[in-house]
Amino acid sequence: MTWSMGIAVILHSLSAMIWVGGMFFAYQVLRPVIAQQLEPPARLTVWRQVFRQFFWWVWPSLAVLWVSGAWMIYAKGGFAQVGWHVHAMLSVGLLMTLVFIYLQLIPYKQLIQAVDNQHWSDGGKALARIRTLVATNLILGLITISIGAGGQYMIF
Repeated sequence: MTWSMGIAVILHSLSAMIWVGGMFFAYQVLRPVIAQQLEPPARLTVWRQVFRQFFWWVWPSLAVLWVSGAWMIYAKGGFAQVGWHVHAMLSVGLLMTLVFIYLQLIPYKQLIQAVDNQHWSDGGKALARIRTLVATNLILGLITISIGAGGQYMIF
């Protein structure tokens, strides 16, 4: 069980790093450069492609996060045997997953349609909604990582 727990922790950590690290890079590094360097039509077109590529990494990361998380809970003996921090990570992770699914199904599809139809103001509105949702998930992700890294040492 120890070996499989180690693999689960590694996969879980790498998947969280890909998702949250990708959001951090996109929001804190890429977004300001694109906003400064590109006019709205080019900016929206670039973001459409960036999100398309990024989402190909997020979906498998989500699957690995949920499967590895479930495995670790199972390996510890179930929900009654894990600390508060695991319950907190699970709750915030569920919220993050729902935010991501909404982001992809509604505002990202609106961005795609706006770019494809060259409706730049609609694309700007969709991108603004995406930016808010990414910021929300980035904050939630950083909180979740903090809980995962230090929560077991914090006793309430």
